[in-house]
Amino acid sequence: MKLNDPRTIRGWCMYDWANSVYSLVITSAIFPVYYQAVTASEQSDKVLFFGLEVVNTVLYSYALSFSFLVVAAILPLLSGMADYSGSKKSFMKVFVFIGSFSCIGLFFFTGENVEWAIICSILASIGYSGSLVFYDAFLPEIVTQDRFDKVSAQGYSWGYIGGVVLLVFNLLMIEFHEFFGIPEENQTLAVRFSFLLVGVWWLGFSTITFNRLPDNIYNRKPSGNIWTEGYRELRKVWATLGGLRTLRIYLGSFFFYNMGVQTVMLLAASFGAKELELAGDTLILIVLVIQLVGVLGAWGFARVSMWKGNKFSLVSMIITWIFICLAAFFVRTTVEFFILAFFVGLVMGGIQSLSRATYAKLIPANSVDHASYFSFYDVTYYLSTVIGTSTFGLVEQMTGSMRDSTLVLASYFVAGLALMLFIRLPGPSKSSSLAA
Repeated sequence: MKLNDPRTIRGWCMYDWANSVYSLVITSAIFPVYYQAVTASEQSDKVLFFGLEVVNTVLYSYALSFSFLVVAAILPLLSGMADYSGSKKSFMKVFVFIGSFSCIGLFFFTGENVEWAIICSILASIGYSGSLVFYDAFLPEIVTQDRFDKVSAQGYSWGYIGGVVLLVFNLLMIEFHEFFGIPEENQTLAVRFSFLLVGVWWLGFSTITFNRLPDNIYNRKPSGNIWTEGYRELRKVWATLGGLRTLRIYLGSFFFYNMGVQTVMLLAASFGAKELELAGDTLILIVLVIQLVGVLGAWGFARVSMWKGNKFSLVSMIITWIFICLAAFFVRTTVEFFILAFFVGLVMGGIQSLSRATYAKLIPANSVDHASYFSFYDVTYYLSTVIGTSTFGLVEQMTGSMRDSTLVLASYFVAGLALMLFIRLPGPSKSSSLAA
C-alpha cells in the first residue's frame, strides 16, 4: 500500500471527526445535564436501578468506570485476534456499530427508564473506547514515521472541530426548539433528538473512514483457531515489551500524566459548577473554548515537536499541566476560570495528539502487530482514567473540596514528568511541513 496518501489520511482523520461528537455531546456537555435534570427531584437525587437505590450521579460515574474496565479487560485479546487475522477494520466496525446505535438508543430515555439509560451509556462508552485501539493502530500503517506527529494532530483537530459543529447545532435546536417544529410542552424531545444525531453522525461519517482505510495490509491468512492464535499473538507482543525499556517507561509516564489529563477533561465543568457556582450556559461556553483552543494546541505542539523533538514538547506540556492544577486551587472568579480553560485547551489538544504519535514511533519498525501494541496504550489510558477520576472523588469526599483534589492531580503530573525525564524520545522530525 502507498504510504502518505492524502486521500487515505483524510479518511483516517475523518474518524476523529465522526467519534468526537460522542465525547463532547454525550460525556461532557448535554447528556450529563439532561440525566441530572430528569433523574433528580426536589425531594431526592436517588434513583432505583434494578431495585437498588443509588444517587443518580454516582450511578452514572460507576457506569462509565465499569465500561472502561470492560474495555481494558477485552481489548488485549481482541487486538491479538485482529492482528492475527488481519481484520482490524472489521473489529473497529463492530465497536462503531455498538457505540453509535447505543447513542441512538438514548433518544428513548425519558427519565423513568434509568436502567435503559445506564445500559446504553455503558455500551456507548465501550463502543467508543473499543473502536479507538483499532483506529489508532492504523496510524503507523498509512504514514511514514516523520509524519506521525502532524497526522495525529490533524486527526485530533478534525475531532475538536466536528464536535463543536454538532454541539452548536444541538444547542441551537434545544434553545429554538419551536423553530425546528418541536412544541414547547415537549421541549425535552429536542434534547433527546441530539443524542440520536450523535449516533447518526458517528455512524455516517465513519463510513468514509471504512471506505478509505486499507484492509489486511499485511495479507495475514489465519489458519488456526482465532481465539487461541489471538492469545498467542498477544503473548508474543507482551514478551517483546520486556526488551523495549523506553516504551515501557513511556507507558508508565503516560499512565500518570494521563490520570491528570482525563480527570481534568471529565470534571472541569463539575469543578466550575460546584466551586464557582457557574451557570450551565457559562459551563457549555467554557467547554466550547477548550475544544476550539484544542485545535491550536494540537497543531502548535506538533510544530514544536518538529522543531525540538517529542520529549521537549511533552515535558513542556506536562509542566504546564502542573501549573494549571496548582492555579485551579486558587481560582476564584469566572474570568480566572476562562483563562485557565484556555490553557487547558491548549495543552489538552497537544498532549493527546502527541502522546499517540510518540507511542507509534516507539513501536518496533518491523512489527505488524500494531493493534496489539496499541491495546497496551489504550488499556493504560482507560485504567489511568478510572484511577484518576476515582481518587479525585475520594479526596473530595475526604476533604469536602474539589480544590484539594486538584493538588493530587498535580502530583500525578509530577510523577509522569519524573519518568519522562529518564527516557530518550524521537528527536525533531526531518519533515519540513505540516501540510497534510
